[in-house]
Amino acid sequence: MSSTRALSFDRAAAQYAAARPDYPPALFDAVEELAGRPLRGARTVDVGAGTGIATRLLHARGARVTAVEPGPGMAAELRRTLPSVAIVRGDGNRLPLATASADLITYAQSWHWTDQERSMPEAFRVLRPGGALALWWNVSDHSVPWIADQDTRLRRHLGAGNSAHGSSPASPVPGSRFRELPGPAGSSFAQRLLPWSRKVPVDTHLANLASHSAFLVLGAAGEQATRRFLAAERGHLAGLFPDGTVEERYVADLIVAIR
Repeated sequence: MSSTRALSFDRAAAQYAAARPDYPPALFDAVEELAGRPLRGARTVDVGAGTGIATRLLHARGARVTAVEPGPGMAAELRRTLPSVAIVRGDGNRLPLATASADLITYAQSWHWTDQERSMPEAFRVLRPGGALALWWNVSDHSVPWIADQDTRLRRHLGAGNSAHGSSPASPVPGSRFRELPGPAGSSFAQRLLPWSRKVPVDTHLANLASHSAFLVLGAAGEQATRRFLAAERGHLAGLFPDGTVEERYVADLIVAIR
C-alpha cells in the first residue's frame, strides 16, 4: 500500500475522529475469548491507532494501551482526546518496541497499510509467547440493498478498484472463506464475523464516506467533484431516510492469531 495514501488521513484527522464508526462491545468480547485472557491489565499495543477510536475502547476495557501511529495529525488528535495514553510514532513494519513486551497487539482498520512480510514477523517478535495478534475491520454490509447500491455509485465515481465502504484483505466480502495469514510454526488463527449497526445523521454518514483515503488522495483537484458526488448522495439518501437519520450496517471482521 502506498505510504502517501496511508498518510492521507492526516489532513482530515478531526473529520475522521468525528465521523468514523467505532466498534461493538461484542468485538472486544470476542477478542478476549479468542485471545484466552481478559483485556483488563493486558499490555496492549494498538498499531496504526489513528485518532484513537479503538485505543479509547481498549483503554475503557482496562487494557494498558500503547498507541503506535505514523501520522503527526492523527497522533495529535489522539493525544488531544486521550492524554493519558502513551503514543509512539512508528508503524507496523518496524515496531519501536522491545521483544516479548506485549500481551496483545491490535490493528483496527490498519493491517492492510503494512507490508505483511515485515509486519507479521514484527508483531510476533513483540508479542510474548502465548500473546495474541488481533486484526479487525468494519466492512459495510453489502447484503443491505441501499448499501450495495451506494457502493456501485462509489466505485463508478472513484474507479472500479476503490470504494469508501471498507474491506478487509483477509475477507474482501463479509462471510467469505478465511485466508490464513503467514505466521510462524505453531501459531493458530481464528476468525469471527460480527454484524452490528449504528444510526447517525446524514451529515455524519457523508463525512464518514469523505474521510476514506479514496476521496482524500484526490486532494484539492478533486474537491469540486467530491462535493458534487456527496450532494447527489444526499439526494439518494433523502428518499430512503426521510427523517435524516441513516442506519449504517456493518460486519466487524475479526482475526486473532496466537503466538
